[in-house]
Amino acid sequence: LMSIVKREGWLRRLRGVNAVAAGSMPAHALYFTVYEKMKSFLTGNTAGHEHTLAYGASGVVATLIHDAIMNPAEVVKQRMQMAYSPYGSSIECARCVYNREGIAAFYRSYTTQLAMNVPFQAIHFMGYEFWQQVLNPEHKYDPKSHLIAGGLAGGLAAALTTPMDCVKTVLNTQQAAEADPSNRRIFLKARYRYRGISDAVRTIYSQRGISGFS
Repeated sequence: LMSIVKREGWLRRLRGVNAVAAGSMPAHALYFTVYEKMKSFLTGNTAGHEHTLAYGASGVVATLIHDAIMNPAEVVKQRMQMAYSPYGSSIECARCVYNREGIAAFYRSYTTQLAMNVPFQAIHFMGYEFWQQVLNPEHKYDPKSHLIAGGLAGGLAAALTTPMDCVKTVLNTQQAAEADPSNRRIFLKARYRYRGISDAVRTIYSQRGISGFS
């Protein structure tokens, strides 16, 4: 963090924040709406350990909707946050990506995102509801149990899905081959094009080993 601030200033940490905000509002609104509706449908508005799979299935359906909206914003955010990013604003970044690579560039990592987020959210919600049932079986408003349950569930889910997050990031941040050659640093970083999830996994492993996925 200090290295980034020293080289590029304090505001560098906020690059891409408007793209994330614009995508997050509709994405998260639909995410929790779909989750609660699916959970209610699958469990009949009852709670208990016997509904663990229903919680996971509800999280999966909510994730499919959320990521379809959020993936383009993630692409813009990550390209804005790259070292020596050539884009001056999120709108400029989105326009350049679309003009150079088409609409497909905003969904190049969608399957990877789902491969990470589907198990993440399934584990997350199953873990969260499990620990809520243990710590707060009456399901009353209890910030302490919410925090503990959310922390335990989120920590486990993140530990198991971080490798796919690394793959998603390299797919999102690869540049088009037509990147401006006048900027040699950007052009050289943009030469390689990952051909998909398996290609990205092989490349990360060959360049950085198993630690590249953490």
